[in-house]
Amino acid sequence: MTDLEDGYRRYAAVVEYNGACFHGWQRQKHHDEPTVQAALEAAISVVANHPVSVACAGRTDAGVHATRQVIHFDTKAQRKDYGWMMGVNTHLPDGVALQWVGEVGGDFHARYKAQARRYRYVIYDSPSRMALMHDQLTWWKYPLDAERMHEAAQHLIGTHDFTSFRAKDCQAKSPVKEMHAISVQRFDRILVIELECSAFLYHMVRNIVGVLLPIGEGHKSPDWMKDVLEFRDRSKAGITAPGGGLYFVGVKYPEQFTLPCEPWGPALLQPLFEK
Repeated sequence: MTDLEDGYRRYAAVVEYNGACFHGWQRQKHHDEPTVQAALEAAISVVANHPVSVACAGRTDAGVHATRQVIHFDTKAQRKDYGWMMGVNTHLPDGVALQWVGEVGGDFHARYKAQARRYRYVIYDSPSRMALMHDQLTWWKYPLDAERMHEAAQHLIGTHDFTSFRAKDCQAKSPVKEMHAISVQRFDRILVIELECSAFLYHMVRNIVGVLLPIGEGHKSPDWMKDVLEFRDRSKAGITAPGGGLYFVGVKYPEQFTLPCEPWGPALLQPLFEK
């Protein structure tokens, strides 16, 4: 089953971007702020020599980064995979780059074929704020207990109604999602919260982190996470954590789609994950 028009080919690509350079993923109809989607479509259209639109595995908010975002696009142009990657990257602005490009079948869809998405939220836990990478990590000046946060996070494993972690303007049809895995690890002054879910609601990760922070500080018990989940009420939860510490790091697809989009990054921390 394919939805390709005659004469068109479908390509998938893995994209990395610094969310601090853009006003989110989605192209804006009535605003001039730069977006990742608009930058990619403009660059790919130049190389293809015709207008191209792209679809992605998961839209990200303003300030949120990606190391393994997956897109696809359809084109009549014929280029080698390496030619696509180098040509498109030449026309992209700073802060976004293709990491891989390959032709896929017409039955592939970056969003609708995805079985799960993975995010990592990175916190710099220190009394003093950062001078470097301040827009790529979340600074938290109070001490955080990673073990308490990890214990609390386990209440989210499984299929649940995540209304308590859903932004009011979320457009998802259902708040019910399946959380496959969630963990909190400390690496010296850096905490990494890693989540894999069937799909994420608008602000869902940042709102989960907003509940974990007071638990990590010791102001709330780990069981508060369970209470917040069962309330199904956004007003009963915590803050929406800043977007600068959040990374879209991987997508899971059925085995027949062999894309290099396994969880990876951010590059600075990758050696820690590989130990």
